[in-house]
Amino acid sequence: MERPIRIVLADDHPVVRIGVRNMLMVEEGFSVVGEADDGDDAITQTLELKPDILLLDVAMPRLPGLEAMRAIMKGSPEVKILLLTSTITTQQIIEALHIGARGIVLKDALAGHLKVAIRTVHAGDFWIGGKRVVNLVAALHDLMQQAAPPQRKTYGLTPRELEVVGCIVEGCSNRDIAKQFGLSEETIKRHLSNIFDKTGVSTRLELALFAIAHHLVTPQQ
Repeated sequence: MERPIRIVLADDHPVVRIGVRNMLMVEEGFSVVGEADDGDDAITQTLELKPDILLLDVAMPRLPGLEAMRAIMKGSPEVKILLLTSTITTQQIIEALHIGARGIVLKDALAGHLKVAIRTVHAGDFWIGGKRVVNLVAALHDLMQQAAPPQRKTYGLTPRELEVVGCIVEGCSNRDIAKQFGLSEETIKRHLSNIFDKTGVSTRLELALFAIAHHLVTPQQ
């Protein structure tokens, strides 16, 4: 008889842990050897018990699931991690797989997918999008094509104010900006006052740094 798959279950909700444990223990082939209710405890339990599979909630107190996974991958890279989550973006899936996750199971699909996902991951394959994945590189390529670029936040700035911000990043003076747009320097000053209010900065240098950090413009613009 084959040795059961040893599992550590890490989720901060007791009801979820009880439900998952009961779901697994009613069938031969699974053994829940440890439980954790926060990210730090998940690291400790996994490094001490060295399970075959870690079921890890993404949203964990004290230390988020992805950060806990980074630590576990350094200390016990042979453990296969299956993330449990209610919602996850394509970009987060890509990040998780790059860190070392072997799969993702949505909590609303636990009853239908969990057991087969665990067996899939334990066998050496991946579980992504509710199905077995053998070629991770191809799957990542597909996911990266699906991932939409982050939506550009404008912080309530008007198109003209965004143009002024771009000029500030380039180091233009108020006179330069006024000449470029055919406006008075007084109008440019009013634009800058509005921009400072909307972004919460108080100097031109702070505005330039804010604009670059928040992708309002790029230095090459």
